[in-house]
Amino acid sequence: MTQDEMKKNAAWAALEFIPRNTVVGVGTGSTVNHFIDALASIKHDITGAVSSSVQSTEKLKALGIAVLDLNSIDSFSVYVDGADEINAHKHMIKGGGAALTREKIVAAVAERFICIVDETKQVAVLGKFPLPVEVIPMAAAYVARELTKLGGRPVLRDGVTTDNGNVILDVHDLAISKPADLEQKINNIVGVVTNGIFAQRAADMVLVGTAQGTQVIR
Repeated sequence: MTQDEMKKNAAWAALEFIPRNTVVGVGTGSTVNHFIDALASIKHDITGAVSSSVQSTEKLKALGIAVLDLNSIDSFSVYVDGADEINAHKHMIKGGGAALTREKIVAAVAERFICIVDETKQVAVLGKFPLPVEVIPMAAAYVARELTKLGGRPVLRDGVTTDNGNVILDVHDLAISKPADLEQKINNIVGVVTNGIFAQRAADMVLVGTAQGTQVIR
């Protein structure tokens, strides 16, 4: 079974946990693209979707799924998104697709966060995948210096501007043993919008696509 097939299995398995007549939060990325395809099969049974990126919004609309403004919603039941890495505590690194800020906002509003991944994304310690940090452009050099003090090696992601008009620093060489602490420490650096550690708002459930089937971790 290919990695993409494992992603697809995890994505379609998420349908089992989507309540009917509700708004569904939708993340960004290759695994989520499979989930959007799956969501289209029950689009008449949901109220609509809240999207974390322009890319996902376009795909949702193309499949006939109504996309709602998050500011018009007090809360919604479930958010489904992927991860670049995830540990046994359901802490994640996200942001490989540069949508981390909007993903973190949508996750904060959702009552439940379901993470869909293939088995290659599971790790014992976060940090092998470079940690994305969204930064106000004028602060990029300053933030890079501060991230270096924390032991990382920040690299500007060339040619990438986020949906919010900012830049991404990918921080290499971090072994993130205390994700929640580092998440807060980086977010406290002036000029940082947010970083890709999702520990203070971890996943509530993980669906892991494997060659043997989809594993559910609660």
